[in-house]
Amino acid sequence: MKPFTIHRGKTAGIDRANIDTDQIIPKQFLKRIERTGFGQFLFYDWRYLSDGTPNPEFELNRPENEGATILVADENFGCGSSREHAPWALQDYGFRVIIAPSFADIFYNNCLKNGLLPIRLDKEDVRYLLRQSERADYELTVSLEEQRVFDDEGFSRPFDIDPYRKQLLLKGWDEIDLTFVYEPYIQAYEQQHSPRP
Repeated sequence: MKPFTIHRGKTAGIDRANIDTDQIIPKQFLKRIERTGFGQFLFYDWRYLSDGTPNPEFELNRPENEGATILVADENFGCGSSREHAPWALQDYGFRVIIAPSFADIFYNNCLKNGLLPIRLDKEDVRYLLRQSERADYELTVSLEEQRVFDDEGFSRPFDIDPYRKQLLLKGWDEIDLTFVYEPYIQAYEQQHSPRP
C-alpha cells in the first residue's frame, strides 16, 4: 500500500445518508479477480442513465468535482454487505479519504486495511464540509500524523483513529507486511523446532 502521512485534495460531497456498498459498487461488477479496475463502476446506478450516458445530476459527474480525492457524505456510509470491493472502487476512482459522521463497521475496517482513510467528524462539521464542497476550488488537508483535518479558511478538526491502524497506514503496510517485520524471529523459531534428521 501507499503510505499515508498528509494529503491535500479537492473535496466532493454526496449529501445522502445510508449509502450502501451495493450503491458504491453494484453486485454485477464483482466478478473481477484483480483489486483494480473497479473505479469505472463506482456509484454506477447513480452515475449513469439507463442509456449508459453520464447522469448530469449526479454529484461526481459535475465539472466542479472532477479530480476530487476527498469524499464527504452523510451518516452510516458503507452500510449493507461486507464486500471489500467497495473501498477498492473508491480508491481506484481516486479517493484517498472518506469523511462522514458515521460508517458501517465492516466497511470502516475494510477501508483501513486497504489504505483508504475513513474519518468520522461531527454531523455539524460534515454539513459545513458538504456546503464547502459545492465550490470548485475548495480543498482540505488531512494530516494522519497530527490526526487533523483543516482548510485554508480556519476550519480545523481533530479525528480519532486506532493507533495500530494509524501506524500501518503511515508505513503503507497491511497485516502481511507487518509479519515480515518478524521474519527473523519466525525463521529462528522454525530452525529450533524443525525435525532433526
